[in-house]
Amino acid sequence: MIRNGLIAATAFLLLSPVAATAAGYGAAGCGLGSEVMGSEPGAKQVLAATTNGTSGNQTFGITSGTSNCGDHGLISLNKEREVFAQQNYTSLVKEMAQGKGETLSTLANLYQCPGSTHQEFGAMTQSKFDQLVSNDQVTSTELLAKLENQINSNPKLAKSCNIQVSSLN
Repeated sequence: MIRNGLIAATAFLLLSPVAATAAGYGAAGCGLGSEVMGSEPGAKQVLAATTNGTSGNQTFGITSGTSNCGDHGLISLNKEREVFAQQNYTSLVKEMAQGKGETLSTLANLYQCPGSTHQEFGAMTQSKFDQLVSNDQVTSTELLAKLENQINSNPKLAKSCNIQVSSLN
């Protein structure tokens, strides 16, 4: 009996989310529940976890970096953009040359550009295409670094899109 109790206590201590407290949310993790219930330990964390689990907002928050889930989440926006650009490189380059397309629109979303600026985003990539894709050896990482510079150089996009400090630059 005592042995089982010690094993359970050790497992609880090892598996308790110590980093969660440092990140600004409690044991329930980030999400709407952490914003509503806070990070106080106890029964509030059960309610926070229930809120996070039933509404599906925690998964969205981790992916998008919202709902108290910042860059300390599983996937940062920078990493998400990098993976997206790498996986969709051929389509992305074609659509940048055309200035429109679903893949290009998704990339604009990953830069958190509002839908009202997607046409401007596409027009910018089309007009700056030769600078963005200067040769056939440009990697997806280089492309994103050049794209971020172009977004920052465009007054409307720089103001409306969210360019986080990237590990790509």
